[in-house]
Amino acid sequence: MVHYWEKGRPMPGQSRVRHDLTAAAVELFLRKGYDETTVDEIAEAAGVARRTFFRHFRTKEDVVFPDHDDCLKRVEQSLADADPTQPPLAAVAVATHLVLAMYTDDPDASVQRYELTRHVTALRDRELIATSQYQRVFTSYLNRRSGGQPHTRLPDEVAAAAVVAAHNHVLRQWLRDGGKDDVHAELDRALAAVDASLGPWLAGRPSSEPTTDDQVVVVIMRRGTPMWRVVQEVETAAAG
Repeated sequence: MVHYWEKGRPMPGQSRVRHDLTAAAVELFLRKGYDETTVDEIAEAAGVARRTFFRHFRTKEDVVFPDHDDCLKRVEQSLADADPTQPPLAAVAVATHLVLAMYTDDPDASVQRYELTRHVTALRDRELIATSQYQRVFTSYLNRRSGGQPHTRLPDEVAAAAVVAAHNHVLRQWLRDGGKDDVHAELDRALAAVDASLGPWLAGRPSSEPTTDDQVVVVIMRRGTPMWRVVQEVETAAAG
């Protein structure tokens, strides 16, 4: 089940002070510029002291993404609590919706953050780090479910990367559209496509079963035989 948090309220684990600092920082970054805004200005706009800022955040990059650490913990807990009889990608899908809910909680703020990350390299790099953390958690879970064998590591990593790519594609399109419509339904469709493509591979099965019509045709030809003649002979042998 995907939980939607009340818009405008801090996410679980996020204090009101952290929420206010983030809101002040985003507003100042958009109005003045990221490099031109100081920590002192952010603290003042939020109505707190400079030392209070550093009790909650280490850097200006962190203040823009206050929820990632808590969200990562919720994702890890969701996977730890997942039904072991549930298909692995289904459990990962539930956890992926938790990540998306972090953005859909406050669409306006998420759209503003997206605008910032598009233009500020330091913020874009910070978000890429967060994305890689989710991917590692998904990979670890899938590898545990597959028995932790070396030969399953590649499918697990590919599947985790595909899930993250699907989430990011859906999220960015939603943000570009202004944070409207039901993006969770769109994510469900994207993850269903990932599951259809990679589910059989993760389960150790080929993506399509060979049919009884599969056969090997051997044709012996002289070197230099024209290609049209080779094709003709292969077709004749296959028909026979």
